[in-house]
Amino acid sequence: QVQLVESGGGLVQPGGSLRLSCVASGSVFSIYAMGWYRQAPGKQRELVATVTRAGMTNYADSVKGRFTISTDNAKNTVYLQMNSLKPEDTAVYYCNLERLSGITSWGQGTQVTVSS
Repeated sequence: QVQLVESGGGLVQPGGSLRLSCVASGSVFSIYAMGWYRQAPGKQRELVATVTRAGMTNYADSVKGRFTISTDNAKNTVYLQMNSLKPEDTAVYYCNLERLSGITSWGQGTQVTVSS
């Protein structure tokens, strides 16, 4: 079993920044990628950004140029730096871990609210 614990969410004004963190613990092995997804009220969960263990990144078009994903493999931690936040970025952000086997794990989520 792997546990994913997110932190860093909160309330921010439009144009502001937040940094999310996710620490993986437990059976942390055979990791293929880690990433962030989000789910807004009444909408499906969607990909925000992922990064493979080798460092390859993938971003949703809606966040390209504003969000940056990074990892500290030694600490089994993934970060999401979010700049120029917009009200439409408001959602619960979930950390995701994918193993080489394809099995995925999810964190509990952290709320991000962008509002004036």
